Amino acid sequence: VFEVVVEQKLRQPRFVLDYPIEISPLAKPRLSNAGLTERFDLFICGREMANAFSELTDPVDQRTQLEEQHNAKRAAAATESSEPNATKDDDDDSYEVTLDKDFLTALEYGMPPASRMAGVTVDQL
Repeated sequence: VFEVVVEQKLRQPRFVLDYPIEISPLAKPRLSNAGLTERFDLFICGREMANAFSELTDPVDQRTQLEEQHNAKRAAAATESSEPNATKDDDDDSYEVTLDKDFLTALEYGMPPASRMAGVTVDQL
């Protein structure tokens, strides 16, 4: 909710940097601050126009990040289902955090430094 409120107020073109590691499990941790990642988003008129990050290529760190996120998601789902008046949040189920064992095995063999960038296509503007 806090993230959505901030996004709506970003009218001028702005880069948002250094996302928390908890919400960016595929991004490489920032060397100067282990709690943040090497990630940025570009916002214009309150809309995300680009998302980019340095990919985490350390297999041990990647496995730890994915396991922590997977376990947190499962714990939240268990807590929600045990509450008698809980309402289901559709946005929370928009993705499933899985442990991609093939991907983790490939990382163990070695992966060069990489980055990823996703953007909005012209027809979405």
